[in-house]
Amino acid sequence: MAISNPGGNLNSVPASQKQTLDSNYIDFTSADTKGWAQQYLPDLMEAEAEVFGPRTISGFLAQVGAEESMTADQVIWSEQSRLHISVLGTLNTETSVFTVTSDIDGNSGSAPDYVDANHGVRMNDIVLVAVAGKVIRAHVTKVDGVAITAQPYNVEHFDDDSAIAVGSATAATLLVIGSEFKKGVTGQGSYGSGTGSPRTVKPTHKSFTNKPIIMKDVYEISGSDASQIGWVEISGEAGQSGYLWYLKAEGETRSRFTDYLEMTMMEAEKTAAASHIVDAAGTNDTDYAALGTISGTEGLFAAIKDRGNVTTGVTGVNAATDLAEFDAILAEFDSQGAIEENMLFLNRATSLAFDDMLASMNSYGAGGTSYGVFDNSEDMALNLGFSGFRRGSYDFYKSDFRYLNDKATRGSINDRATSDAVRGVIIPAGVSTVYDQALGRNLKRPFLHVRFRASATDNRRMKTWTTGSVGAVTSDLDAMQIHYLSERCLVVQGANNFMLMK
Repeated sequence: MAISNPGGNLNSVPASQKQTLDSNYIDFTSADTKGWAQQYLPDLMEAEAEVFGPRTISGFLAQVGAEESMTADQVIWSEQSRLHISVLGTLNTETSVFTVTSDIDGNSGSAPDYVDANHGVRMNDIVLVAVAGKVIRAHVTKVDGVAITAQPYNVEHFDDDSAIAVGSATAATLLVIGSEFKKGVTGQGSYGSGTGSPRTVKPTHKSFTNKPIIMKDVYEISGSDASQIGWVEISGEAGQSGYLWYLKAEGETRSRFTDYLEMTMMEAEKTAAASHIVDAAGTNDTDYAALGTISGTEGLFAAIKDRGNVTTGVTGVNAATDLAEFDAILAEFDSQGAIEENMLFLNRATSLAFDDMLASMNSYGAGGTSYGVFDNSEDMALNLGFSGFRRGSYDFYKSDFRYLNDKATRGSINDRATSDAVRGVIIPAGVSTVYDQALGRNLKRPFLHVRFRASATDNRRMKTWTTGSVGAVTSDLDAMQIHYLSERCLVVQGANNFMLMK
């Protein structure tokens, strides 16, 4: 029904009751009344529109790790070495001398992690020596530093085997599988050419360190603005809802700082000696240099690049290719710790590539996913935020990683970085046994956990305090300042079991 206003101005005959009559209707779209309506009847939409969904990315470390306090200025931990003796090197096929160049993981030359001459191969060992296309069993008859004389069982020298070409520096791998002794000889021989005294293969370990960094932020509002109460209805990042006034901005500052804590633990790296951050002589930042050392800290991605595994596979080329590349990832896990349960945190494109790969291989999966690892319960898997599947002897729990998708976080960096983008990360579940040098004993710790500074008098996990003259007066500053501080670092144990997808 159309309602008109024949007078064109404010009606001078108001109705005695609240009735919608054409005689008391004011047309706020007309030129005569538009200004009055804009001044006195604003249409305020007090509910804030959530156009970006949940904006915070925190929670990743809570799902995959734990948090522990520390009182020292750095954390030191040790990781066990491999149990069996296997080394890389070159083989002189004419003299049967194998020269050690590194351990099976490529570590070479320097103490304390690995010394080539302390390879652990001894006289009377039975070894497998592999070159391209051939494996030969041999007996160690002499050990002289990195030079190991291993005489084949079936031929005089290695190149007497028709499958092995003559060469003085043929790439080879040596594995100790046992020992054989002559009658009357007791104990393992020394590293020399004679029987000598028994020589024990002593276990080795690698030590790693990381240092916490101090992170700060502050929110400030003037005393005058604090007295202007403007209400906004919001839905908070933690699921809360209701009305906030000027502390709405403080809530966002806190949420952003919480995200910074997590983003730093993933992305940070240690400061290199060549960096002007630690050597400001090459810059004009003399005042900055006087503030102290910025040492950096090792984040998750840096630790995996340095000590773990990196793959460029499973990019969605096609299901068969992706499956073959995924099987190559499993083969690498087999060569490392073979942790049975792993979690995949992936960006959208890689997550869809996994779905397509699984869907093509499994007709019983919903959306390409098998829920067998959750007692075949689809509801349980979805309630936990994961979809699970099994391949070989491994269980995987897949989840989208918002940090890698959001344009305001890693999403935009990945778009620009192209081949250097981070597409996802595979993290082992459970705990590892490590030696804590501070406590002097073995402890079971999550593979991934955060260490924060704390003592009986001060906890620096997440500190917040208020200063200024608003509310409780602490200074003559005509403002309220809310401060945030944390001092923490990430400990990545057994990084050889992690996989970074690029």
